[in-house]
Amino acid sequence: MAWEQRKLEQIKDVGSGRDYKHLSEGDIPVYGTGGYMLSVNEALSWKEDAIGIGRKGTIDKPYILRAPFWTVDTLFYAIPKKEQDLDFLYCIFQNIDWKKKDESTGVPSLSKTVINKTYCMTPNYDEQKKIGCFFSKIDNIITLQQRKYIFQIT
Repeated sequence: MAWEQRKLEQIKDVGSGRDYKHLSEGDIPVYGTGGYMLSVNEALSWKEDAIGIGRKGTIDKPYILRAPFWTVDTLFYAIPKKEQDLDFLYCIFQNIDWKKKDESTGVPSLSKTVINKTYCMTPNYDEQKKIGCFFSKIDNIITLQQRKYIFQIT
């Protein structure tokens, strides 16, 4: 089946992070552009995994967020729409040159508008799942090898 060119807004929804300081300590991880920060008692997404992408600061290092999670206001989260594979979408996000889409004159910045208007090529859902699974397995192998290497030098 042929791949289609689509805007990202057609294949995912973007949510905005929020301040967490009013929340109590808990088991829900809070993420910022640099990764995990602390844990709180509420989630922005209870059931749906997403891709975290920086709104300010580190805009070019997307990563997968496993539900439940909370994100701070410097991190967007992109949840795949129905019939869109998270791992495939993550591959797309990793291959976009987000720095070229920087809207700032100082600290790197992205907006929902810029993310949504970005074009990508996508196959059907079954092919997305196969491609996403393949690259997810490769990422896991790389992580295991990095851990093995770090363990050897310590």
